[in-house]
Formats: sequence, C-alpha cells, structure tokens
Amino acid sequence: MVGLASSAFAADHLDSPAASAEPTADITDVYAWMTSDAERVNLVLNVAPDAGDSMSFPTSTVYAFHVNSSEGYGMAQTETLVRCKFYDENAIECWAGDEYVVGDPSNPAGITSTSGALRVFAGLRNDPFYFELVGFNETVAAVRAAAGSLTFDEDGCPALDDETSTALVTQLQRGMAGAPASDTFAGQNVLSLVVQLDKDVVTTGGDVLGVWASTHAAE
Repeated sequence: MVGLASSAFAADHLDSPAASAEPTADITDVYAWMTSDAERVNLVLNVAPDAGDSMSFPTSTVYAFHVNSSEGYGMAQTETLVRCKFYDENAIECWAGDEYVVGDPSNPAGITSTSGALRVFAGLRNDPFYFELVGFNETVAAVRAAAGSLTFDEDGCPALDDETSTALVTQLQRGMAGAPASDTFAGQNVLSLVVQLDKDVVTTGGDVLGVWASTHAAE
C-alpha cells in the first residue's frame, strides 16, 4: 500500500496581476490520488484559469510534479521529479526517474513510455474545481466586521458559539442574498496535465507520498 496525505489537492484561481500575466504558468489546482488497486499514482496539474477555447500549452514553460516519498510522516524524504515540456504545439516530452515519454498527448488515452510505467495526457478541460465565490466573500466580510469583538486561542483560531459558527458555515454554502450555492467556475476551462505512474517509480524513499507542483521558464 502507498499512503498519500489524503487525496491531495490545492486550489488558487484568482491571482495577482503578476501571476495572471503568464496564465499558462499560473497553477490553479494540483490533484493526486491512487488508482483503486493502489498500483499507480495519478497526478493532475491544472494551469490557465478561465482558459479560452483556443489556448494551448506553450513551449516556454516546464511543468513539474515534486513527489516526495518517505517511510513515515515527518521522516526523511526522497524526491522524484516529474518534468514535462512541450517542444512544439502538439508534442510533449516527460521524464520521471528513468522513465521517458514523448509524443502528442492530446488523445484522452494519453501517451505511454516504453515500459508502460509512465502515461501522460495534456489538453484543454473543463475546470473541475467547485467553489461558491460569492458566499465565501460574504463570509469573509462578516468575519472581518466581527474581528474586533472576537477572542482567539493560542493557534489563532477564533472562539465562536454554535449559533455564529452555524451561520458562517451556512453562508459559505450560499450565494448572494441567500440564493442556493452555484459553481463560480462552471463553464470555465483550464489547461490540464495528467500523469499516471507505476508506484515503484515514486516510492524510492518509502510508501508515504507528498506531492506539490511548480512551473518554470524553459531554458
């Protein structure tokens, strides 16, 4: 068995102008999970929030998954770097340990390394992240308005009574003026890089995995 720190994900859709200036390098989400038989690791890196229908991956950016493996939580880690780069509009090459794959990754089935241990898909996809932005902003505004009267514990968490806590959670699940929650990102696209690996490729340091991602200007 391999342990991920839960089915890992992170989201970051609304960025500063500097980050938004390079949308194809602007990470929106990172997902990581095991296949049902626990034999393979699935990794997804999404970039370009609200990508247009004609947007594609550039040749100017390197996309990287950093997969850290260890014998247990808090123990020394070994990193396996998964790197992908488009060398023209329709062709990518990816490295993961000793695995290498090259070709057109746009087919939903992806492209596979010679050994079969590495498979890659890349292309435009509907943004999978669900978020009620209006409800979130209303909740933030309510907390800021009440901040002066709140008390906080040693970890910086506010002390809330049950009624206030329930009201805030309810607001998070609603839109403007109490309307039902809706997906702020519905109908928006992202550029999605999807990698599947045999677990042996990334468990060189142990069966507990941690995943993060980065983008870099190509040299």
